[in-house]
Amino acid sequence: MLLLRTFGLFVLTALAEIVGCFLPYLWLRKNGSPWLLIPAAASLILFSWLLTLHPAATVRVYAAYGGVYVAVALVRSFRRRNDRNS
Repeated sequence: MLLLRTFGLFVLTALAEIVGCFLPYLWLRKNGSPWLLIPAAASLILFSWLLTLHPAATVRVYAAYGGVYVAVALVRSFRRRNDRNS
């Protein structure tokens, strides 16, 4: 059960970081509304808080988180590409 909880925490942390970085990109590069910066800041605050909930602050934990982050980013990229092609 701890493994499933930890993996879910990694996924939530990765999503919070991706959203927190993607929304300013929309504002800067895609002429998005400046209001996008408010949920971006909230998402990055959530990301920071979620990092404090990880079971142990060791190098292996952050390496595992990095792997999950890359996997979530790739899934998101492939889904966006498939949505665009259909």
